[in-house]
Amino acid sequence: MNNIKQDFTIKDLENISGIKAHTIRIWEKRYNLLQPKRTETNIRLYSNENLQKLLNIVLLNNHNFKISKIAKMSDEELILQSRELAFTTSINDEALNSFKLAMFQFDKQLFNSAYNKLLQKKTFREIFKEVFVPFLNHIGLLWQTETLKPANEHFISNLIAQKILINIEEIQFNNSNTTKTYVLFLPENEIHELGLLYLNYELVLRGFHTIYLGQSLPLNNLDYFLESKNEISFITSLTIKPYDDKIEDYFKEVNAAIADTNHTFIATGNKVNKVKHLKLNERIQLYDSMLDLLNVL
Repeated sequence: MNNIKQDFTIKDLENISGIKAHTIRIWEKRYNLLQPKRTETNIRLYSNENLQKLLNIVLLNNHNFKISKIAKMSDEELILQSRELAFTTSINDEALNSFKLAMFQFDKQLFNSAYNKLLQKKTFREIFKEVFVPFLNHIGLLWQTETLKPANEHFISNLIAQKILINIEEIQFNNSNTTKTYVLFLPENEIHELGLLYLNYELVLRGFHTIYLGQSLPLNNLDYFLESKNEISFITSLTIKPYDDKIEDYFKEVNAAIADTNHTFIATGNKVNKVKHLKLNERIQLYDSMLDLLNVL
């Protein structure tokens, strides 16, 4: 595929692997572990194969393999040792490496293979909390450092979303907890919905009735539910939107919307810290993360 990222800078490798560029240069010079190309201006450019090799090196090094010993391994031995380690003590690390490579190479087969290996030892809930959450946090870092392109994020996010939806479909819908309805949505122009999708999964798993409205929903689109006499808990996740200069106005609008109702409004995400100083309706609940909310549901 022509749109697969073929070349990585040493800064890219640092951001993806967590190993400082200075250390990578030392490994390269002293042990000849990587063989980058160089531009006419002498800038190092690393291939997908270099990235994969570095991730395997880091996996072994993090589990007490000395760099001097790793350097003596052939490429085939390095891969075999990494796989063996993955099936014993660090399947999460190996999966994270595979997910990173799958994201940059647009490789659905690699993603599914790593996911299916995880399923041999973990439940879906464990996979999401122990592997997908750290991976998504890492994606956020790659965004900040401009290592990641939107196409890469959209590709991997859609694959994870598919797994959540499959697991929701497999749940026996018994709706045993029918005292309230949860309406899940994202604010207008907010598209980062994986956390919200997983919340929907957890609520359905626990027998609650949910209505999933998805991405980019203006508050006035909730009027039908706000006018309901039944108790409703609205849940939203604030990752990017509303922007900082609009966030207080957004919650003031929420405050007014639920003022004369028996509904609750739950917001998660890093944006909630921007409004914790406001005097809000007691039925507005703020949680720093989706996992914090799950602990009290």
